[in-house]
Amino acid sequence: MFRFTTAGESHGRALVATLEGLPAGLNVDTEQINRELARRQQGYGRGGRMRIECDRVEILSGVRHGQTIGSPVALVIENKDWANWKDVMRVEESKEVTENLRRVARPRPGHADLAGGQKFNRRDLRDVLERASARETAARVAVGAIAKLLLAEFGVEARSHVVQLGGLPAEPLQITWDEICHIADDAPLRCGDAEVERRMIELVDEARRAGDTLGGVFEVVARGLVPGLGSHTAWDWKLDGRLAQSVMSIPAVKAVAIGAGVEASRLPGSQVHDEICYDEAAEKFVRPTNRAGGLEGGITNGEELRVRGFMKPISTLRRALRSVDIDTKEEQSAVFERSDTTAVPAAGVIGESMIAFVLAAAMREKFGGDSLEEMRRNYEGYCEQLRDY
Repeated sequence: MFRFTTAGESHGRALVATLEGLPAGLNVDTEQINRELARRQQGYGRGGRMRIECDRVEILSGVRHGQTIGSPVALVIENKDWANWKDVMRVEESKEVTENLRRVARPRPGHADLAGGQKFNRRDLRDVLERASARETAARVAVGAIAKLLLAEFGVEARSHVVQLGGLPAEPLQITWDEICHIADDAPLRCGDAEVERRMIELVDEARRAGDTLGGVFEVVARGLVPGLGSHTAWDWKLDGRLAQSVMSIPAVKAVAIGAGVEASRLPGSQVHDEICYDEAAEKFVRPTNRAGGLEGGITNGEELRVRGFMKPISTLRRALRSVDIDTKEEQSAVFERSDTTAVPAAGVIGESMIAFVLAAAMREKFGGDSLEEMRRNYEGYCEQLRDY
C-alpha cells in the first residue's frame, strides 16, 4: 500500500506528513525536496506569507544514510509564522477569552468556514480555516518530491506550466514538452509564452489594486510512462479517475481535464480519437496525436500524460464580500485573512506532486518489490514483455 497522510494547521507549529510503501534502497535527496518546496512558494501575485516562510523539510524516520529502509517516512516542515500565533494556536487548554485569540465569526464566501463550522459544531471558525488553508499543500509537495525521486528511477518526469490566467489567453496555451522544459523555475508565472505572461502580470496588478483575485488553468505533463498503469477492470482502479480526484483535492481547483478534455465533447469521433501506428525502429505502438492525454480506458498508453487543473479565484478578497455573523445573524463583511492575488503557478507545482504520487502508487501496485532492485527487475521484465507484444 503506497499512501500518505498529512497533519498540521496553517499557523500551528509545523506541518507533518507520513509516506508509507516506499521500497528500500531509494536515494533521498533532502535538498531536492527543499527545491520543490521553494518552487511552490514562487510566482507573481503571491502574498505576505511567502515572505515569512522559507520551507525546509526535516526527515524524522524511514531514511538512513540517504536511503529509504522500507519503513514509513515521516516529514516535518516548520511554520515560521507560528512564533506570532503561539497564544492563538496553543495546544494547552485556555479559559482566557481575549482579542488576541483572533476568533473568526464571519465566514468567508467560497471557503470551508461556514460549512466546516456547521459540520464540526465549532463556534470559532478558525478551527476550520486553519486546516482548510492551502498551507497544508506544502506537506503534499514534500511527499510529491519523494514520489518524483521514485519515478525518476524509471525514467519518468513531470512538469507543470500555466496555460491561462484570468481568462488570458482566450484559449489555453498548447505547447510541447521541450517548450515546457525551457520555462525557468523562477519565471514570474511559469508561462511558456513571454508576451502572454507579460499581459498576465498586468492583469494581476490590476486585480491587486482592485482588491480582487484571479484564477486560471495549469497543466501537468508527465513523460516516460510505460503502457499499462491503472486498469479498466474496476471503477476505482481507473487511473484517470484517480488522477482527477488527486487534482480536484487541491484547494480552489474546481475542474479537471485530461487530454482534449471538454473540447472532445464538442467534436465528432473522427476528430477526437488517436489513431494507432507501429514504430518499427522503436519497436512500439505509437499515436500521431494525443487527444486522449496519455490514457485510454483508465490505463496509460505510453504517450505523454496531460492533465489540466482549473483553479477558481482565491476566496479571500481584500475587498471583502458580504457575509453573516454566526452569532448575531446580522449581515457583515467577511473577515479578511492575509491572501494571494493569484496562486495558479503554485497550484501547478502542487499538481505535479499529486500526479507524481498517483503515478508512483500505480507503479508500486504494478511492479511491487520490497526493494528498489526487486521493483526494477519486475519493471524490466515487463518492458521485455512489451517489446515482444
